[in-house]
Amino acid sequence: MTPTLILTVVVIAVGALVLYRAVRIVPQATADIIERFGRYHRTLNAGLSLVVPFVDQVRNRVDLREQVVPFAPQPVITAENLVVSIDTVIYYQVTDTKAATYEVANFLTAIEQLTVTTLRNIIGGMDLERTLTSREEINTELRGVLDEATGRWGIRVNRVELKAVDPPDSIKEAMEKQMRADRDKRASILTAEGQKQSAILTAEGERTSAVLRARGQAEAAVLAAEADAKAQAARARGQAQAIATVFKAIHEGNPDERLLAYQYLQTLPRIAEGDSNKLWIVPSEMGKALEGLGGFFGAVKANNDGTAPVPAPRPEPSAPISAEPTDLDGPPRPRDEDDYRPYSP
Repeated sequence: MTPTLILTVVVIAVGALVLYRAVRIVPQATADIIERFGRYHRTLNAGLSLVVPFVDQVRNRVDLREQVVPFAPQPVITAENLVVSIDTVIYYQVTDTKAATYEVANFLTAIEQLTVTTLRNIIGGMDLERTLTSREEINTELRGVLDEATGRWGIRVNRVELKAVDPPDSIKEAMEKQMRADRDKRASILTAEGQKQSAILTAEGERTSAVLRARGQAEAAVLAAEADAKAQAARARGQAQAIATVFKAIHEGNPDERLLAYQYLQTLPRIAEGDSNKLWIVPSEMGKALEGLGGFFGAVKANNDGTAPVPAPRPEPSAPISAEPTDLDGPPRPRDEDDYRPYSP
């Protein structure tokens, strides 16, 4: 190999090396910190950039995207001297690559330690119940402190979240008992209120039902009384018309004593009906009625034999058997014209 060829190869290799060191390709959402002779020179953004070979050096490549960093659980003491364990999550983003590189040695460790100390200061002024129920307040206050401290580091804290707040096991058990007692109390109250409302509604329903039932019974009684009154009036009118018709027919037929005596005899067996009838009293006028009736039957027999009828003697009209009503409390009274007056409804 000739010296000329060797020199050419060496020159090409050195040129390729110089070109490789002079060209820098920076990915998107990242930035390179360039130092020249150990001092900060400039920041290379995303894209193709040229640097001076062997003079400019890349100190650090910074990720400009928002970062999510969870921190390990930290013991924190509350105002009641209770130790609680708190897990935190930090959302941050680098806004100044130079400050993030030169203002703090390790900004992630600095943020973690600052978060722990700030949490202890905040939780130390709260009791356990407030700590468990005031997460938003704690997040807001913690973010304000971190944002103020990390601003000069070129870091912006976007969000701070408390992932978990774990009290001691004994406190957890006591809290569970308290919550269980509260739930049982609320359940008992709700059950009692439900039973009260049910009893009230049942009583109101029974009262309404009783009122309606009584009103219905009253209306039914009124209607039944009206119907009964109408029926009695109709029966009375019918009986009055029947009596008037019978009375009129009797007087128009001009009955004599023999017919009355015959009807009297037909009525006598009805008087003896019934098991309770032990004694039958025959009126004294029965003999006269039988005499008239015997004469009547004799006249009928004579007519059947072809002989002349022999009229039976008529009883004295002064004391008719069936024409005088008897009064249990006094002597018999004679009938007058009012006794034969027809009934007018």
